[in-house]
Amino acid sequence: MNTIFYIAAALALISTGLAIAGKNAIHSLLFLILSLLSISVIFYILGAPFIAALEIIIYAGAVMVLFIFVIMMLNVGMERETEKRWLKPRMWVVPLILGTILLIDFIFMLKTMAHEETARQIILPKQVGVSLFTTYVLGVEIAGMLLLAGIVGAYHLGRQKKKVIHRFLKKEEIIEVPNLKK
Repeated sequence: MNTIFYIAAALALISTGLAIAGKNAIHSLLFLILSLLSISVIFYILGAPFIAALEIIIYAGAVMVLFIFVIMMLNVGMERETEKRWLKPRMWVVPLILGTILLIDFIFMLKTMAHEETARQIILPKQVGVSLFTTYVLGVEIAGMLLLAGIVGAYHLGRQKKKVIHRFLKKEEIIEVPNLKK
């Protein structure tokens, strides 16, 4: 059990570091999704399967899809040459290794967790919803406002400004005057 925890924690730390240090926005988002999946494995190990499922559904699912759509909307410097390099097998080695480690870790955890009995308290989704919108309503509202501000700020910073060129300044044309002397 401790081994699985440490493997998932190391995978979360590595993928989070790669998400922060990445130069390509899409690659950073994919590493962040891998980090969130690793954190959900940690939640599952600690006896919170509902929180692990929420981590996957809300963060790795909805929020990351929203971020990917914002990056696609901004059209952040994607070129055909970059896309061609992604198709090479060597570009998939690190994500494949990290994903395989997480999958093996998850399968091993499921096999070992089935034999252990732990005292668990069942938390229903209704209890989570009531808690989110009564006790923690301020935190939920602040998180929503931060997401909205991030999207608006990213759109504002990333939009391409239209170049206004006056019709007389478009292109200087050389006009040849016909030779009148003959």
